[in-house]
Amino acid sequence: MNKLEKNISEEDLQNLIIAKRLLENPGIAIKLSNIIGNPIQKGLDALPKNWNSKLNNITKTSLLKAAEAAIFTIKEESTDKSYDLMHKVAVGATGTIGGLFGLTGLAVELPLTTTIILRSIADIARSNGEPIKETDTKLACLEVFALGGNSIEDDNVESSYYATRAFLSNSIVQTNKFVAEHGVFHEGTTVFLNIIGKIAERFGIQVTEKTIAQSVPVIGAAGGALINTLFITHFQEMAKGHFTVRKLERKYGKELIEQLYKLHK
Repeated sequence: MNKLEKNISEEDLQNLIIAKRLLENPGIAIKLSNIIGNPIQKGLDALPKNWNSKLNNITKTSLLKAAEAAIFTIKEESTDKSYDLMHKVAVGATGTIGGLFGLTGLAVELPLTTTIILRSIADIARSNGEPIKETDTKLACLEVFALGGNSIEDDNVESSYYATRAFLSNSIVQTNKFVAEHGVFHEGTTVFLNIIGKIAERFGIQVTEKTIAQSVPVIGAAGGALINTLFITHFQEMAKGHFTVRKLERKYGKELIEQLYKLHK
């Protein structure tokens, strides 16, 4: 047994290893490519020239609407159960829009899908003992959208999860400080818009991949529902891994858990 491992129970160590496996599952592009039978990267060439600008606006709007509808209104309840299947069914229904209308339906479909996914993420957070009304928990829920899993290009996968958290950490600190000083956490504040912008950078990559898959001519409504179900499953797995790590960090301290996370392959 490693010296670091002596500072954590065997059960919690196994939970950390499971969490890491979830967080380092293949990224959404790899999973989607398996469904449509073609590499997602090939579809990038077919996107309109102004796609990036439109995507950025749609993604930010979707995250803002989701935050308002999902985490700003969710009730504080004590439960160790999350309703993953219920949210998958709901997101499958919105996926029919993407399957039928492709790029043109994204502005309608994505805000609905993102809201349902965020509600599911908050549900998972709550089931892991997170105080859902706390600003830090709400931000941690949004943080999940920046967690993409591994891609084929990853050459330092053991630290990618913590690297993403480090990328967002300053914005999270600033938002928590603002709320502590002003007692306000609202989707219109500058600090909140700043962190939404950073998360949208990462989330937008996965939205692009999802949209390309739904735009394949043979996909149709049924395929769109399947792709959306895979999309929410991906983020549910990211959420379960993320909030397991956070639970262990609360128990043992962030430094030890991060060291153990990086230690295990």
